[in-house]
Amino acid sequence: MKNLWSFLLLPAFVFLALGCDAQNLLVNNIVPKPVSFTATGEKPVEIDKHTFIIADANYQEQAVYLQELLQHQIGLRLEIATPQTKLGRHTRIMLLHDPIEANRPEMYWLEAGAHYIRLKARDVPGMVHGIQTLLQLLPLKQVKEVHLPTVEIKDYPRFAYRGMHLDVSRHIFPMAFLKKYIDYLAFHKFNNFHWHLTDDQGWRLEIKSYPKLTSVGAWRNSTLIGHFKAEPARYDSTRYGGFYTQDQVREIIKYAAVRGINVIPEIDIPGHSRAIIAAYPEFSTKPDSAWQVANTWGMYNRQNNVLAPNPATFKFLETVFGEVADLFPSEYIHLGGDECSKIWWKASPSTQEFMKANGLKDEKELQTYFIKKVSGYLAAKNKKTIGWHEILEGDLDTTAVIMNWRSDQEAITAAKRHHQVIMTPGSPLYFDAYQSKDPNDSLAIHGYNPLDAVYNYNPVPAELKKARLDKYILGAQGNVWTEYMETPSKVEYMVFPRMTALSEVLWTDPAKKDYADFKRRLKGFILPRYAFWGSGYFKDFEQWTVADK
Repeated sequence: MKNLWSFLLLPAFVFLALGCDAQNLLVNNIVPKPVSFTATGEKPVEIDKHTFIIADANYQEQAVYLQELLQHQIGLRLEIATPQTKLGRHTRIMLLHDPIEANRPEMYWLEAGAHYIRLKARDVPGMVHGIQTLLQLLPLKQVKEVHLPTVEIKDYPRFAYRGMHLDVSRHIFPMAFLKKYIDYLAFHKFNNFHWHLTDDQGWRLEIKSYPKLTSVGAWRNSTLIGHFKAEPARYDSTRYGGFYTQDQVREIIKYAAVRGINVIPEIDIPGHSRAIIAAYPEFSTKPDSAWQVANTWGMYNRQNNVLAPNPATFKFLETVFGEVADLFPSEYIHLGGDECSKIWWKASPSTQEFMKANGLKDEKELQTYFIKKVSGYLAAKNKKTIGWHEILEGDLDTTAVIMNWRSDQEAITAAKRHHQVIMTPGSPLYFDAYQSKDPNDSLAIHGYNPLDAVYNYNPVPAELKKARLDKYILGAQGNVWTEYMETPSKVEYMVFPRMTALSEVLWTDPAKKDYADFKRRLKGFILPRYAFWGSGYFKDFEQWTVADK
């Protein structure tokens, strides 16, 4: 009889074992890879049209967000329960505020079993991350019901700062695409959207105190055709431009906030200011000249694009950054500070007089003077400064965060001076660089950053770790400069799948990373999601590697 019972029970054990394997396989397909997971092998949780969403007060907006995502992905519009709702024994998806179990910033717990799916978090970003993991456990098709594997997932990020940048000065994008881009960030568990709003080729933000910034500075008379190094240079004859109203900016900020994304604006000064001086020549080193918004790229030391130090300029900066600080709730405002051509200041008698009167020994000190001035304006608004690493050419308050776009050495220098650092090195985190060596590939600015280079990047320089200064590395960011990205589809082609690789770099413990396994998950589960989004991507990512350099 004992042997008979063993024989009868064997299929059940096999079923449970296979069930556990299947669930482990499913959980292991999550990108970025979570900190820990357990597939419990219990009876799957059934989600159907009778399933309810229940949310604590902190997460009411995320409940609506989840409702919309589920309807779009699996075709089920679930009711959000109220205290009056009769729930019966129907499945509940519960969004719970639990700072005890979710005891880290952006942490979440996902537990699925019996009639419950519990998502626990201490903050909105953590809850959104849990929602995105839940979506990856569900099919990408319309269903009448779905059986969710019974799992327990504990997860939190490696780095506090996980960003993606988008330049809208060189090419501007519609509101619908900005929202889609933010959705991409939310899915990949990024938490910062760096919005590069101004540059030589166009000013994209409504400033009520200086309306010519948009009536003049937002428009260029033509645009370069082809690469800026090509000879002879060719231009189209089309007026190009546009800008975002402050109401539109508020709409984007709200949209991002529901998804746990902070929006950091960049207003680039004192260089990269050609659009400013086209609108207001009195802020230039040659105020009697007529300037146009730049119609080419690569302005450094080629065309005058710097602000002149005078009372009108500093009043302008105080007013503009005051409006920006009032508009954006972000703790940090990015003020650029990069590629500031000193030659125009050297050639300006009035600038030289200003430097002498203020005890500035050279143009580097003048650049620092600008940065300190604007940092002071922001501090008065309870904001902190982020700047590209060139702002370190002078002596700055260590509250300024350094965004490093060059080598590890700049990051090491900043950390040794006790500045927090965000890593955005051109190699491999500039996603405007080529993804292949194919001469017929879509035009890019320069460089070669294939997928494996992105995935294998470590934001913490070995020297800093050895010196125990790695605590100064806040995280990293992928940069998307749009000189050669005229359309949303080109942006998608350039960022995918590199954005997906970066998400795992910034979220997952390096000891858990495996490029072969990442490619398996990418091909099997993320590429179908790109298709579900209707998003383009670079398809030959396996063909090109760092070995092809």
